[in-house]
Amino acid sequence: MSPDYPFDDASAARAVIDEDGTLTDWSEGARLLLGYERAEVVGRPVAALLADDPGVPDDGDGNPPHAGGQAGGDGPARTGESPRLPGPGEDRWSGTLALRHRDGRTVSVWILAHRRRLADDAPATWLVTPLTAGFPAPEDDDLVRSALAQSPCATMVFDERLRLRGINDAMSDLVELPSARIRGLRATDIAGRPQSSEMESRMRLALTSGELQELQTFMKATGEDRAHAWLARIAPLTDASGRTRGVCVTAHDFTGHFLARERLQLVNEASVRIGSTLDVTRTAQELAEVCVPTLADFVSVDLLDPQEHGGEAVGPLTVPVHLRRAAHHSVNPGAPEAVVAPGEVDVYPESSPQAASLLAGRAVGAGSPSGDLAAWLSWDERRFSRIAEYGIHATMSVPLQARGTTLGVAVFSRFRRPDPFSPDDVLLAEEVTARAAVCIDNARRYSRERETALALQRSLLPRTLPRTAAVDAASRYLPAARAGVGGDWFDVIPLSGMRVAMVVGDVVGHGIQASATMGRLRTAVRTLADIDLAPDELLTHLDDLVLRLSEEAGGEGGGPGELGATCLYAVYDPVSRRCTLARAGHPPPLLLPPKGTPRRVDLPAGPPLGLGGLPFESAELSLPEGSVLAFYTDGLVGPRTDGPDTGHEALGDALAGHTESLDETCDRVLRALLPKGGAADDVALLLARTRGLSASQVATWDIPADPALVAPVRKQVVEQLDRWRLSEATFTAELVVSELVTNAIRYGARPIRLRLIHDAATLICEVSDNSHTAPHLRRAKTWDEGGRGLLLVAQLTQRWGSRHTAEGKTIWAELGLFDEE
Repeated sequence: MSPDYPFDDASAARAVIDEDGTLTDWSEGARLLLGYERAEVVGRPVAALLADDPGVPDDGDGNPPHAGGQAGGDGPARTGESPRLPGPGEDRWSGTLALRHRDGRTVSVWILAHRRRLADDAPATWLVTPLTAGFPAPEDDDLVRSALAQSPCATMVFDERLRLRGINDAMSDLVELPSARIRGLRATDIAGRPQSSEMESRMRLALTSGELQELQTFMKATGEDRAHAWLARIAPLTDASGRTRGVCVTAHDFTGHFLARERLQLVNEASVRIGSTLDVTRTAQELAEVCVPTLADFVSVDLLDPQEHGGEAVGPLTVPVHLRRAAHHSVNPGAPEAVVAPGEVDVYPESSPQAASLLAGRAVGAGSPSGDLAAWLSWDERRFSRIAEYGIHATMSVPLQARGTTLGVAVFSRFRRPDPFSPDDVLLAEEVTARAAVCIDNARRYSRERETALALQRSLLPRTLPRTAAVDAASRYLPAARAGVGGDWFDVIPLSGMRVAMVVGDVVGHGIQASATMGRLRTAVRTLADIDLAPDELLTHLDDLVLRLSEEAGGEGGGPGELGATCLYAVYDPVSRRCTLARAGHPPPLLLPPKGTPRRVDLPAGPPLGLGGLPFESAELSLPEGSVLAFYTDGLVGPRTDGPDTGHEALGDALAGHTESLDETCDRVLRALLPKGGAADDVALLLARTRGLSASQVATWDIPADPALVAPVRKQVVEQLDRWRLSEATFTAELVVSELVTNAIRYGARPIRLRLIHDAATLICEVSDNSHTAPHLRRAKTWDEGGRGLLLVAQLTQRWGSRHTAEGKTIWAELGLFDEE
């Protein structure tokens, strides 16, 4: 029957029958029992072998007819009972049958049959073993008598051919078969489960090696109402001479130890799997997944709405309780048992398990043995219908509590596992949910801190970029996906003379401290830009500031280097269409000419801010109108696994397909360079398209150093304003030009130059000279004859100021223009 079994002798009478009652295999032992050769019965109906089958004639030679028939039934039948047909789902049948011998006589045989499936995709068959009393009784067998007398638990004894010699009463109760009937069978004959084949292999190993073998399994024996954990200890049996005579198999029920080990494993697994991210929803889902199917068949996690309670401790809960479904998981794909979808809010009355556990502050449960599960869930027709539909027989509700705060509730339900929740299960659920509650609370606290830092970050960044005559600009800022907000920033700062400053920077680190440092640096840059410092000079002053901030952060034990930052500062002049740039350890910008390909601007690197004592260098380049400059932080372009320059190449490719809309270009750049899960570091992106002022919008005069010539200069200014159709600004412009030119003649140095610049909204008056003495605004006393000029300029203009140049200084004033309509 089995190629790997060497003891298939005449006593092993076995037959195999398929599901439609046809014999498919016939052993030598079966031939000796009924007289039929294998070829005479294989492929024919097994019903032909029944002696009491009505309407089945004999052919006169004792051969079974070729008529169809039906196989015997399934299910245990005690000795003396009439056989019955198998019931639905039953896999074993036993009873006494009258079989037809080949010579015509009737043979009464006690039959044991069980359904088996050799492979998952193979059809099921029945293994039939006719049993006869061919072995000595236990009381006549010294080997069996000794083994049974010494065994403290369910015991089976097999001889050297692995045939059963006897079992004790404990084992007979487990298999629900009488000992007298099954002597001589193999383990695979008694039960058709995979564990039987494994046990037989271990018995052969014990026979050949002479060593004790063990086999652990979790299964439900025939005589049990539910599954248990079993440890089978297989020991070789020897006689007085040391010869191995057989094996003794003892079955130990170690369900308690097994469940304790399983619970400990679940606790360990929960400590590893729950809280892998600082995301509330993901943490709740991890709690549900860890507990299914080890603890429950369906787990749901409902949380109090953080918008309502803010995650902090609140007063006593009131009913009904509003809970939001955070996650659920089931042994059934798609969790069809759930009546609430993740993200939905449901209302739970006081009679619900969720509210009951929250109000009690401890785990509460119900089950069908206590008769209160249906009544407990009767408040919701949807949940009540799930009891009958899925056979839910036990449920347990455990509150989620951490640091004195009630966060929500986890509900555990069983319908596939037949056993109710035990007190140990309750303790396990409370232990796992307590761990999960801490992780959920940490995630909520992190989320609040992240939102706070993000709000601070966004408040410190420009809400909108100013509209200037020099550039069109668009920007994007994205916080890091996991590390949180950092110190990336950008800015567009209008300067005098229609110029504009563009800056992008990155503070080392993440969190509120990095955001606060970024805010201080951005304010400092705006202050330094307001006095029109050159880019390299501005970075020098900013480096000194970072050093001071670093010393403040270090305190007594700290020192320079505690804080660090990078920065890129550029100034663009739309009149000359030249751009001056300097950087402090920051990535250089990318330049996309109007008709060309993107390229990196070659700039001196410069040291990062905060090192101190090292110089910064600037570079100047000419930009055709319509050129696009891309300023960014290193979170956009690196680091990358496919090479250090691939980020810049990808950025260049994304810029190459730019459209007229810089906002669309920003979005395309982010989609092309950032992973779907978000960037690992903060990302700041600033795109600027240059504009230029035509020569018709600028007028320049060289002024002789003669106060008497101020009047002709005013006349030339009035004529120019008439050509520009700005006659409404003539009166104010005359006063401003007169004051600025007169001061330059009196206190400045030659040469002196007057320049007027205008666009649709602004008229700028600039007077330059070669003196480095800066003017000061002061209030003249009542009888003073001078000192009111600059005060008058300040009152008549939108703003005014001075800036130093390589040759001297420039005094400027801006006048607001109004539409003639």
